[in-house]
Amino acid sequence: MDLEGAQKKVDEWIKTHGVRYFDELTNMAQLTEEVGEVARIIARRYGEQSEKESDKQKDLGEELADVIFVALCLANQTGVDLQTAFEKKLELKSNRDHERHQNNPKLKTQ
Repeated sequence: MDLEGAQKKVDEWIKTHGVRYFDELTNMAQLTEEVGEVARIIARRYGEQSEKESDKQKDLGEELADVIFVALCLANQTGVDLQTAFEKKLELKSNRDHERHQNNPKLKTQ
């Protein structure tokens, strides 16, 4: 599924199950909360913080999916075509960053 399809699926889900979109500020707060949950898992599982027993059951994929879901909601609410925006961003990053990353000695140490 591409991003356009994902946006449509989320919109269908909202109309079928969610009654309506939460307002943009509420969804922004939700997005922040979901990103925080991803950060907690990463910090404890892959970083230097110890992982609590209750954190070991958390599913990183599920939390990342939550981030994507809320981002898709925000895109739908604000009229953003994420497929076009993502393709444009990828092209920009490819043109701008190729040589910079290829010539970065910090990236060659692994």
